Amino acid sequence: MIIVLDFGSQYTQLIARRIREMKVYCEILPYTTSVADVAARKPHGIVLSGGPASVYVEGAPKLGAGLLDLGVPVLGICYGMGLLNLSAGARVGRAEEREYGRTSIEVLDNADLFRGFDLGSETAVWMSHGDRMESLPEGWSLLARSANAPIQAFRSPDRRLFGIQFHAEVAHSPRGAEILGNFAVAVCGAPQDWTADHFAESMVSRLREQCPSGRVLCGLSGGVDSTVAAALLHRAIGPRLTCVFVDNGLLRAGDREMVETSLSVLGLDIRVVDAGDRFLAALAGVSDPELKRRRIGNLFVEVFEEVANTLDDVRWLAQGTLYPDVIESVSVRGPSATIKTHHNVGGLPERMKLALVEPLRELFKDEVRAVGRKLGLASELVEREPFPGPGLAVRIIGEVVRENVELLRAADAVVRDELARSGIKGLWQGFGVLLPIQTVGVQGDERTYDRVLAVRVVESVDGMTADWARLPHDTLESISRRVTNEVRGINRVVYDISSKPPATIEWE
Repeated sequence: MIIVLDFGSQYTQLIARRIREMKVYCEILPYTTSVADVAARKPHGIVLSGGPASVYVEGAPKLGAGLLDLGVPVLGICYGMGLLNLSAGARVGRAEEREYGRTSIEVLDNADLFRGFDLGSETAVWMSHGDRMESLPEGWSLLARSANAPIQAFRSPDRRLFGIQFHAEVAHSPRGAEILGNFAVAVCGAPQDWTADHFAESMVSRLREQCPSGRVLCGLSGGVDSTVAAALLHRAIGPRLTCVFVDNGLLRAGDREMVETSLSVLGLDIRVVDAGDRFLAALAGVSDPELKRRRIGNLFVEVFEEVANTLDDVRWLAQGTLYPDVIESVSVRGPSATIKTHHNVGGLPERMKLALVEPLRELFKDEVRAVGRKLGLASELVEREPFPGPGLAVRIIGEVVRENVELLRAADAVVRDELARSGIKGLWQGFGVLLPIQTVGVQGDERTYDRVLAVRVVESVDGMTADWARLPHDTLESISRRVTNEVRGINRVVYDISSKPPATIEWE
């Protein structure tokens, strides 16, 4: 494997993703992981991520003593490069001109990291730093430079330590994946055997070991993640799996019917629980999005525990938690910022009696889809767009009441229907958001004072970053016309043109 030590960069997960795209297994660990624990994993190589600090300030994260003595190649990215530079006795300081965004670098050595690049060529890369390498460690080789930073990439004399100032992991570095691939495969010699087939086979074995006896309850929403998780568990433990579908009253139009029909063909034992009134009661008077998520998470667990009490020997609760859920919810990997609490990560109550099983916790969404295909799941299940666990509650800005849920459900159905009719390919997600404001309108020659619907449609690969979709004006017009004509109570439609970052895909 390749190990990525996280020093707090919001891009750390993308490093792992790019390396996995090379079919090389990769794990992310916090930079505080002991050197002994790192060594015990027998990595082929180590990557030091970027981070928000400056390596020369007091209290900045440091390398573990002895890490560079493990005898495996190490690649430092941005902050990680600064750590390598300091460890070799060179200097790092604040740059006169900070670099953010696209920059061209000149390749001075096309061995190792830049294998396949033309010598002396320029390539575009993405910068995000305020420091610069003020000197090159004695005896080290310069691999690339730019107009603003003469040291953009270097390596040690024995070619085991490498540093790059730019972020090769982001899509804005067009050939960055090649650089990471050169490190993982050519330099480290890591085997390229990380595939959906490999994951499915190994996870089924791990689940049998993790849950050797007792019954497992799986929270099944009908989404891609919980469906694939249930399929893996069903293959691993068979009849010891019971799936629980909670109709929390916050579903989209047709969701429950889909679960009761499409998923039944998988041979799963599915118990459906009607709990809409309980969820709406728990959300009464609540406007804060974090409190919504926590209350929904708590109530989900209460329902699961109630179902568990009707069964014998229930010991486990399985969920379709993904890696992006974990990254955005809790800083478990390193000193990165918490973005929002996902109801199935940070929202679980401490009193929960069932042990958690999360077979997809280290996967990105596209990896989950690939595993689903290998398990033979139908395309309509594998390709379903993401839907948040808290449901429409986090697409209603402000208090969640039944009237608003019904209003949004009707409008959202129109949005999704029009997107399906348009035939536009490559969309990650499309939905409506009910805003807590009213505006004046004219309908049927009468004045109205009704609600506003925001339409959110994005393109993405893994959900970690996203761009707003440039929908044809005809499609936008059809959505607006149908919503204002068919959904009584909405007289205005607006389109969200925010990317992620700075915005998240969901509004709450």
